[in-house]
Amino acid sequence: MEHVAGTAGGASQALKALGEDGTSLARRILEETGKRAAGLTERTGTAPCLATVLVGEDPASVTYVRMKQNRCRKAGISSRHVALPAATTTEELVGTLDALSADPGVHGILLQHPMGEHIDERAAFEAIAPGKDVDGVTFASFATMSFGLPGFVSCTPGGIMRLLDEYGVDPAGKRAVVVGRSAILGKPAGMLLLARDATVTYCHSRTRDLSEAVREADIVVAAVGRPRLIRGQDVKPGAVVIDAGYNPGNIGDVDFDSAVERASLITPVPGGVGPMTIATLLEQTVDAAARQLGAAGF
Repeated sequence: MEHVAGTAGGASQALKALGEDGTSLARRILEETGKRAAGLTERTGTAPCLATVLVGEDPASVTYVRMKQNRCRKAGISSRHVALPAATTTEELVGTLDALSADPGVHGILLQHPMGEHIDERAAFEAIAPGKDVDGVTFASFATMSFGLPGFVSCTPGGIMRLLDEYGVDPAGKRAVVVGRSAILGKPAGMLLLARDATVTYCHSRTRDLSEAVREADIVVAAVGRPRLIRGQDVKPGAVVIDAGYNPGNIGDVDFDSAVERASLITPVPGGVGPMTIATLLEQTVDAAARQLGAAGF
């Protein structure tokens, strides 16, 4: 698609288009995923299955898991939910994930986070078998993604790249600034952009002169979890702005109202990136099931 000029009116059109593309692209991916799931079920007699694991009863996490279960049902993917008490230890959680990894009836595993400060999050993630890591959170998934090898991408970064492709944004040769360095969002987003020949700069909460770095960016990915950190005055005119942040009150990491005046393309919160994350998760669940059921490429 052709970029829309970064004027106030043009940016509003771009916003509407990109926001709708996030939702419509996710819908198309889910429709195709549903067809593949139905075909796989008919061929093998087994429906793809995603296991969701939730520690505690954080309201946002409960809502996210329920949403993913609903999407599974609509796509013809069975889901198995494991709810654990907030007091669950790292050892207990690892044991649960080990059992799911060994269960042939489970094809993909999603461990909802956050999961409590008392839990060793990395140890928990690493208990997920790489072949079932459909959320792309393990060391193995990060390595295969970084080296461009077959495997699973982190879902939100993977969804971002699909969205850029949908809107005709080629990262090659562009300066990309990723604000955030989490292991499942910021770091993999930068690696995927680097693999597409962007020149990538990582910034974070301790970066000096963050505004100056953002002003040089052709593509900005905001993924630090600080509301309205990225201000419109710091956005390069015509830049592509991807807001992957989510803060209480449906507020992103980008000061939307001011950034939309300068960006050529910008994703809204909510919308934009969020639907793509779930679509990528379910698509990778069907991919994992196809491999495990001996129908790779189906």
